[in-house]
Amino acid sequence: MRKLGHGSGDPSRKRFRSTACLVASLIAGLLYCAPLAMAQTNSAILPANGIVDDSNAPVKASHDADRPTLQQRYARYRLCTSDVVSLTFVRTPEFNQTLTIQPDGSATLVGVGDVRLEGLSTQDAVEAIQKAYAKILRNPLITIELKDFNKPYFVVGGQVQKPGKYDLRGSTFATEAIATAGGFNDSAKHSQVLLFRRVNDNWYEVKSLDLKRILRGHNVSEDVEIRPGDMLYVPQNFISKVRKLIPSTGVGTYYQLHN
Repeated sequence: MRKLGHGSGDPSRKRFRSTACLVASLIAGLLYCAPLAMAQTNSAILPANGIVDDSNAPVKASHDADRPTLQQRYARYRLCTSDVVSLTFVRTPEFNQTLTIQPDGSATLVGVGDVRLEGLSTQDAVEAIQKAYAKILRNPLITIELKDFNKPYFVVGGQVQKPGKYDLRGSTFATEAIATAGGFNDSAKHSQVLLFRRVNDNWYEVKSLDLKRILRGHNVSEDVEIRPGDMLYVPQNFISKVRKLIPSTGVGTYYQLHN
């Protein structure tokens, strides 16, 4: 019988060893991948220490509940004075009419008189009008359409190129509002722009904005988003106030002035 040396051997034994190595590799791979797959699947709820804390569930639900909803952030439009609305009576078209909300907040309805509509959403206005017409009509079916309404606006005054009233279209920040008004004049005090914001019918909130730093790339998070009815006022800087008092000709000592 021939003795097997190093590097030689029975081909069947080689195949057995190859098969055994392949099976061992597959088993090792499965043992490694299974826990990894489980960890990836449960990564959203499984903490790093492997212990699931059930107390996290109510906290997560509470955070979801506190998150603003689309309806809360973008409220329905509410009717204002001078708004024009069109009423359509489905069953009794003879009552169809177009109304203008008066300065006192009311509108005069054909056949039933005045009804207050200012501050109501269109849905609330329909309910108020249906209630008024219930006195003379049985279950009136009414639709309402806004024909003309007060568009959101902001005002920029003071030391800007084009002071005035501008339509508020989409998200607009204080620096963008100033740019809309043509930018600052040379005499503008960039570091103390005043934002006037109405709190209620009797009070305004006034805030000073350092737009000079914001435009230089500092404290950009303080660039306030403009709301409907806001007014920005850009005051005159000190240099421009005293410049007119400094003589431009004659003998004397002069200083170079910088804004």
